[in-house]
Amino acid sequence: MSTTIAVPLTVHGRNEFDERVEASCGGPLYARSLDTIQVNIGLTCDLACRHCHVESSPKRTEQMDWQTMVLVLEAAKWASITTLDITGGAPEMNPNFRRFVMIARCRDLDVLVRTNLTIMHRDGYTDLPEFYRDQRVRLVASLPCYLPENVDRQRGVRVYEKSIDVIRRLNSVGYGIEPGLTLTLVYNAAGPTLPPEQTGLERDYRRELERRFGIRFTRLHTITNMPIGRFLHDLRRNGHDEKYLRLLRESFNPDTLDGLMCRRQIHVSWDGTLHDCDFNYALAMPTDHGALKHIRDFDPAALIHWRIVTGEHCFGCTAGHGSSCGGALT
Repeated sequence: MSTTIAVPLTVHGRNEFDERVEASCGGPLYARSLDTIQVNIGLTCDLACRHCHVESSPKRTEQMDWQTMVLVLEAAKWASITTLDITGGAPEMNPNFRRFVMIARCRDLDVLVRTNLTIMHRDGYTDLPEFYRDQRVRLVASLPCYLPENVDRQRGVRVYEKSIDVIRRLNSVGYGIEPGLTLTLVYNAAGPTLPPEQTGLERDYRRELERRFGIRFTRLHTITNMPIGRFLHDLRRNGHDEKYLRLLRESFNPDTLDGLMCRRQIHVSWDGTLHDCDFNYALAMPTDHGALKHIRDFDPAALIHWRIVTGEHCFGCTAGHGSSCGGALT
C-alpha cells in the first residue's frame, strides 16, 4: 500500500511532524519575522521536469495578473520587505514579468529570480541576461547535476546543453564573476536520496564546470526533493514512496528548525493566496490559525509570529543537512 501525504494541519489536530517539533523545541512551529515575499507568478514553463513540485509545463496557463502584482508590491512596502523572490513555472513567461521586476528594483527591493536557464534559449527571451544585468537581479538557476545524463534524465533532452550555453552567456555579462551579479546553481538528487553535503558538492561543481566549459558561478544550493507533485508520482510508479518518506522521517534534524524558510517569509501564489511556503502552495495548504488568506487583505501585523501550517512533507526540509529555497541549513 502506498503512503500518502498527511491531511493538512488544522487547529483541531497535529501530525507527526508537529510532534517531532514539539519534542525538540517545546511547542509548535511559529514564524519569527518577515523579510521575504516569495511570489509564484505563473505555472507556464517551457519544461516539464520530473522533480517539479508545482507540476509546471508548457500546457499550464495559470498566470498572476498585474493587479495582483501591484498588491504584492504594496505589501512589500507596508511590511518593509527587503527581498522579493520571484518563481514559477518559468517566471519570465508571465507577460508582466519585466515590468514587475523593474518597479520592484525602483523601490529598492532586492529581487531574486528563480530561472530554469533554458528559457533564455528561446526566441523572445534571449536578451534576458542583459536585462538581468541592468536590473542587478540575483539569479538562482536549476542545474541538478554537473553531468549531462543526470540533468537530461530529470529535465528533458538537450536541457543540459542549453543550460551550459546560457550560463556561458550569463558569465559574459558578468554573472558569477562581478560583485553583485550573483549566479546560484541548484542541485536536486536524481532519485529517492538526500543531497550530499553542500560545501563538498560545490567544490565538485566548480572543478567540473570550469574544467569542461570554463564557466563560473557564485555558489551552489542543495535542495531535497519533496515528496509531492511529479516527484511523488515518480516515487509511486517505482515503488519507492514508502522508503523515501521513511528516510525523511528518520533523518529529521532538529538543528534545521531555526533556519526553515517558512519562519521568515510568506509565499504568494499566482492567484494571490497566501501560503507558508511554496511546498504548501503545491499541496493547496493556505495559511491558517488566524493568519491572513489573500494578498488583498495583507496586514504585516497579522503575519508576525503566526503559526505555520505543517504536514508530513515538512520532513523534507528538516532531513539531514536541511533544505530550503536558500539551500542547506546546517
